[in-house]
Amino acid sequence: MENMDRQKRPPAGEAQTHSRLGMEMVVNPSPDHGPGPAFLGPEETAAVRAIHTALPEYRETALVRLDALAEELGVRAVFVKDESTRFGLKAFKGLGGIYALYCAVCDQLGLRRDQVSFAQLQAPPLRERVERMVFATATDGNHGKGVVWAASKLGCSAHVYMPRGSSPLRAQAIRDAGRAEVLITDLTYDGAVRYAARMAEEKGWTLIQDTSWPGYEQIPRTIVQGYTTMAWEAAAQLDTAGERPTHVFLQAGVGAMAGGVLGYLRSRYAAAPLTAAIVEPREVACIFRSAQVHDGAPHEAVGSGVTIMAGLNCGEPCTVVWPILRDQADFYFSCPDWVAAHGMRLLHRAGVTSGESGAFTAGLASMLARAELADWKAALGLDENAVLLLFSTEGDTDPVAYKKIVDENAFPVPQI
Repeated sequence: MENMDRQKRPPAGEAQTHSRLGMEMVVNPSPDHGPGPAFLGPEETAAVRAIHTALPEYRETALVRLDALAEELGVRAVFVKDESTRFGLKAFKGLGGIYALYCAVCDQLGLRRDQVSFAQLQAPPLRERVERMVFATATDGNHGKGVVWAASKLGCSAHVYMPRGSSPLRAQAIRDAGRAEVLITDLTYDGAVRYAARMAEEKGWTLIQDTSWPGYEQIPRTIVQGYTTMAWEAAAQLDTAGERPTHVFLQAGVGAMAGGVLGYLRSRYAAAPLTAAIVEPREVACIFRSAQVHDGAPHEAVGSGVTIMAGLNCGEPCTVVWPILRDQADFYFSCPDWVAAHGMRLLHRAGVTSGESGAFTAGLASMLARAELADWKAALGLDENAVLLLFSTEGDTDPVAYKKIVDENAFPVPQI
């Protein structure tokens, strides 16, 4: 799979689009259920887990069983991986940020990764060399906070650029995570990425970006690898519970998290059936749009770019993971914002604090229980034997917005 021509793989069959209740679903006519790419497999990512588990802040996050949602949906079980406590950052992004920084620093110093620990980079004599490095990134909030936190552990500073409309609370949380200059720009997310890349090139900084493009893929690749730790944890926790996932729903912005987790799970469960669905905001759904066009190439989103899901407000697919999402996902959904808000309230009742981007897939799962979507549910194979795995990728990273949605019922489910 890794040797395929990622942009020109000829499509097979016709991608079908179905619309219902303000949502759309695209069916992949020829999904590949073989193992994911080697760089995301359990053996290749063992080095990632070694870095994460050696950190003093490392704690396995909870896998929560959602019995009420399982009963509503009529399936055997639903589990959600709660990333709201990861490294004290309220989001999973630190997993990718710290592994990417570790790799970038080793590469710049000419050190072999398999011979240097993160702790050695923090101590003399290496620390004196590392502290002179400066990092840059663009973010809606969570990724930038993870990068700044990781940089601060090495005594480094970072420059962070945020798209227009970013929450000042999220910007301040980034500043609080370490030594960072944070600027909310008047650009879109993708524009902020280009600006961060230009500033890094001009200033001699190292760009740590969670999306990729031709010529910039090595660092995003390590970020994607970093995300596999939460999939590894979830799989081990399911093993302990005596369960195996038959379905996984993954939310996507550029697709880095979704591609990394799906690639890992395809390899982990290569001998067992696993149905995968990718879920995006209706107004900024680049993976969905690419699957809908179905010509093998990635495409930009065509919506308004306005969504409450700041972490998923990305208009261009990550080239590192696009082939995985194109070939190995079974279904693609674009859904309005109220689906995410519905998921936040649902998870809150289950004792899980989940932000807009984190709760999105739980909201969709609940909607699939409605009679109007019975044919969609059947197409996905969500029956009494199904075990659904979800990832709540953030907590209340914007507490004001969280309160409005959870306590004041902002963005209610419409009377459809």
